[in-house]
This record gives sequence, structure tokens and C-alpha cells, in this order.
Amino acid sequence: MKPLWFFDDVNLFKALCPHKFKAYKSSHNFDTYKKKDYIYFEADSANKVYLIERGKVKIGYYNEDGTEVVKAILTRGDLFGETAILGESKREEFAQSIDNATSICPIGVETMYTLMRNNQTFSFKIYKFIGFKLKRLERRLQLLLFKDAKTRLVEFLEELCADYGYDCQKTGDKVIRHPYTQKDIACLIGTSRPTLNVLMHELKDENIIEFNRKEIRIHKTMA
Repeated sequence: MKPLWFFDDVNLFKALCPHKFKAYKSSHNFDTYKKKDYIYFEADSANKVYLIERGKVKIGYYNEDGTEVVKAILTRGDLFGETAILGESKREEFAQSIDNATSICPIGVETMYTLMRNNQTFSFKIYKFIGFKLKRLERRLQLLLFKDAKTRLVEFLEELCADYGYDCQKTGDKVIRHPYTQKDIACLIGTSRPTLNVLMHELKDENIIEFNRKEIRIHKTMA
């Protein structure tokens, strides 16, 4: 089982957090947030990159009609706000805590540049990670725009399987143990929680999946 934040065999939190660097440790603090607290809003100055030490963060934006679009829900070890490294001056999205005990490691852009200049391999991995995230975001937006809710769910389960899945040695099924609630998944595929519940039970009735609050099992015949 290999969560996304172990991208390319690098634990981003362990690699990036300034607490790991002697020169920055004494002057660096974690920021804590409760559920529904915002880390930043759309149009805020983009002068920091953030790592999640604990909790969950929702990344999204609002359409012209005020509809919320959720781009990602991130958990421990995930990096966000990284477009500041690429020269973004104003945020084009919001970041909001959706956990009552979210702890964030903020890193100033100039500090990031210094760390990247001092370690070429590290710099390459960061840019590679950013490119990977942008491709995933593009794919998710294509799902929201062009595919029906059931197809969006099936393809999202495939994505979850790649990030969090492992093979059951007894049955050969794919078992997914992930950090998302049903509400999280509904937000990520652009549907309501009741609709998601109906779709999940449809897939169960079709003998494609089994699920409970802790895991989703994709049957071997369909995996």
C-alpha cells in the first residue's frame, strides 16, 4: 500500500519541513486550524507553501454563480499552495481545514527557493511532484466536465486503488484503505452524498465492490 504522498519514494513532509533543517528549526512554528477555518482565500497573496502535519484540508474555488468546486482533499504529508513556487502572486483557490485538529507546516517561498538551490536532486523531485499533481488535477476536472456521476465514481475508485490499494493475498481482490469520508468522495466527484450512496450500492449489487467505513474492496473479476 503506497499513498500518494510517498511520491517517487519521497516522504514530502520529512523532506521539506524546515524543522528538519537546523538553520530554520528555531524560528519555525506549526499553525493549527479547526474545522471550517481557512488557511487562505482566493486572491490572497501567494507567498508560502504548506505541508499537512496532521488533519485534512480542502482545496477549491467558487464559480461565478457561487457554486463551490472541490479540486482536492488532502491529508497528512500532502503539499499544497505549491504554485507559489512557480511564480503565482495571488491565490486562485481557497484552502480550508475540514478537520478539528489540522496542523500545518508553512514554508515561505524564499525559504523554499533556498532549499531548492542548495539541493538539485531535491529541486528536481519537487518540480516533478508539482507536474504530477497538475496532471491529476486536469484529469479530475475532465471527469467532472465530461462524464456522468457513475463513471466519475468508477474512475475515482481506480485512482484510489492506485494510491491506497493493495492485493488481498487470499482472494486477489484490490483492497483500498483510504482517508476519505463519503462526504469527501462526493465532493471530489461533484455529486451529493445521497447520490454517492446510491451509486456505491449499485456497484455493490453488480458485484463490483464491497465497502464499509474503513475500506473498499474491488473484486478480482473487475480489478
